[in-house]
Amino acid sequence: MEQSASDFISHAPGYWNNEPQWNDWRWQMKNRVTTLAGLEKHLSLTGEERAGVLLAGTKLALGVTPHYFNLIERDNPNCPIRKQVIPRIEEGYDSPYDMADPCGEDSAMPVPGLVHRYPDRVLFLVTDRCASYCRYCTRSRVVSGVGEQELHTDFEEAFAYLEKHTEVRDVLLSGGDALLLSDERLERILSRLRAIRHIEFLRIGTRVPIFLPQRITPELCEMLRKFHPLWMSVHVNHPRELTSEVRDALGRLADAGIPLGNQSVLLAGVNDDVATMKKLVHRLLMCRVRPYYLYQCDLIRGSSHLRTSVARGAEIIEALRGFTTGYAVPQFVIDAPGGGGKVPINPGYVVYHDKEKVVIRNFEGRIFEYPEPGAARSIPRHDELLPI
Repeated sequence: MEQSASDFISHAPGYWNNEPQWNDWRWQMKNRVTTLAGLEKHLSLTGEERAGVLLAGTKLALGVTPHYFNLIERDNPNCPIRKQVIPRIEEGYDSPYDMADPCGEDSAMPVPGLVHRYPDRVLFLVTDRCASYCRYCTRSRVVSGVGEQELHTDFEEAFAYLEKHTEVRDVLLSGGDALLLSDERLERILSRLRAIRHIEFLRIGTRVPIFLPQRITPELCEMLRKFHPLWMSVHVNHPRELTSEVRDALGRLADAGIPLGNQSVLLAGVNDDVATMKKLVHRLLMCRVRPYYLYQCDLIRGSSHLRTSVARGAEIIEALRGFTTGYAVPQFVIDAPGGGGKVPINPGYVVYHDKEKVVIRNFEGRIFEYPEPGAARSIPRHDELLPI
């Protein structure tokens, strides 16, 4: 029987069974799969995967938590979970368009670890480590400790910069993943930021609730509750990632009053079809998470095998808009290469536009006319409109 959007699997297929420390997030981190031998203990690797693992030690480290690893299909190289975290030899190939820093962060870093690219908000890189490593990571140059650069965040210099720049009202903590920091260290950072009067709200970008739901303890949630308004963006790409454990972790965050949004990356063979994306966004809403962004995959080096066409992303959005609740429809964006920021990409709903009117197409393909201010025109009746 087909699963409904509200059906949440546990940590099957069970490469770890009856582990007494399963719910200890530190045990999960200590027992991550980080080697070729660790992978081959559980999975039937392809030659492309085996070669990719050998390459990973010089590009982006291999690391998968037991929780997330348990979602990988043992004998299926096309498993959508597997494609996200198991290296492949294609990571060693650069297309003519690939870039080390596709979002232009390094050039917008006034002090080490602080990116000020937008007028009123900054990105604060507080660590270079993640619970697991996504093979399409836009910061693979600095994340995991084996890339071509190292992250050297100067926290005191960053706080001094923020105190001086009163135009900054929004700080996003990322990295790496800020939720890998201890409760105490994360609280010190949040407290320092809250002490800066012109900073209005804080955000955390994280994949920890998905890779490591055990980290979302009641104690962490109580600590985060002190710093409202505090928002959190999580990162889920496929509905199978939303296990019962992840659902419960997200529920603890929501119960602590933290608004949750999701940022997905459009990935070939993972979520680039309408049925998968619709199931994902519906299941996110059941987890009290608002689908926020769907990103076109950045032009990061070695990611061309995971990138889809922009047209495919627009088609997926068009298949959602009007056919399901608006709360379930994310904004499809391209992070413009070289540091141009997020640019929304929408299906072609505007058919014609001049000084008198805008002619628009709805989700059914029907045509409507809306007058511009001052236009001496009447709006046609519905029965006068024909499909495009």
